[in-house]
Amino acid sequence: MATTVPSSRSAGHLNDATRRLDAQLTDAAAGRHLVLALEELTALGLTARAVQHRVGASRLHRVHRRVYAVVPVEMLTVRGRYRAAVLACTGSRHAAGLSTRSAADLHGLRACHRRTVEVIVPGRSTHRHEGIQVHRSINLTPDDITVVDGIAVTTVARTLLDLAAVVPRRGLERALDQAEILGVFDLDALIDQLQRNPKHPGAGRLRAALSQYDVGSAITDSELEERFLAFCRAHALPAPEWRAAVDPGNGGVLLRPDAVWRDQKVVVECDGERIHRTRRAFHDDRARDQRLVAAGWRVIRTTWKQLTERPHELAAILRQLLR
Repeated sequence: MATTVPSSRSAGHLNDATRRLDAQLTDAAAGRHLVLALEELTALGLTARAVQHRVGASRLHRVHRRVYAVVPVEMLTVRGRYRAAVLACTGSRHAAGLSTRSAADLHGLRACHRRTVEVIVPGRSTHRHEGIQVHRSINLTPDDITVVDGIAVTTVARTLLDLAAVVPRRGLERALDQAEILGVFDLDALIDQLQRNPKHPGAGRLRAALSQYDVGSAITDSELEERFLAFCRAHALPAPEWRAAVDPGNGGVLLRPDAVWRDQKVVVECDGERIHRTRRAFHDDRARDQRLVAAGWRVIRTTWKQLTERPHELAAILRQLLR
C-alpha cells in the first residue's frame, strides 16, 4: 500500500498552527512566572500526549507532577518555584496556598532563602512532593487564602500565625514590624485567627507578642537613625543631632527627642504608629511635647510609614521650619 505523504501546503499549515500554539503558550506563561499546570495547557489546546511530546523535545520541562515550565527548571525565579509548588498541591476538591516562611517572603514580611517551598492545604491530604513541605490544616478556610502576584498564598494574618510557630520571638516581632511598615498590619484579622485556631502551635507565641510588644519597637535605634539621616541627605536637609539631651528649662528631667535641630528649636519624633502602645506611653508623649512647646520648641511627630513611603511630605514641612 502506498504511503500518503502530506503535501507541502498541509505541512505548512501544521507548522503555522504549531507556531501559533507555541506563541500562545509563551504569552500565557509570561504572566504566570513561566509555569503552567496541565489543566492550563489543555485549556490552551494541548492534549496530555502533546504535553509529553513537548517534554520529550525539551520544549516543556516538568517541575512537579502535572506542572510544567517553558524554561529549564533551574532557570525559574523564586516566584516561579512558588507558583509551581502551589499548583502541584492544588487538587480538584481543594485549593492550596503558599504558607509560613515562603508566604512571609512573598508578602515581604521576612526574607526566606530555603530551597524547600512551604504550602498549606485544607484537610488531611497525604500527598508528598519533592522540594515541597506540605502543611495541613482542618481549620483553613477559603478566606485564609489570597493571591499575590498571581500566586495563591495565605493572608498576612494567617501567615503571621503560622510564622509564629517556626521562628524565634525576635523574628516574629520583626515580621510584625514589617507588616506595620507595609501598611498590612490588621489587628482584628490577627485576633480572628487566634479565636479560630486556639490550639495552633503559633497561637500562644503570637498572643504573647501582641499583648507584650509595641509594634514598631523592633526597629532599632541605629536602624531608625540611619534611615532618618539618609532621608535628610536625600532631601538636602541639615543633619540633626540624634537623641541629644534637651532641657526645656521648665522643670523635670532632660528629654532626648529622636532628631534635634537646636538652633532652630525643632525636634522630630518618629513614632512608627505603634498600635499596641500603652495608655501611659501615650500620655507621657503628650506631656513631653507640651514641655517642649511651652519652651518655644516646635515638635513634629512623624511615622515610620511616612518616612519610608511618603518622605516628600515630611521633607517639605521640615524645609519650611528649618529656614
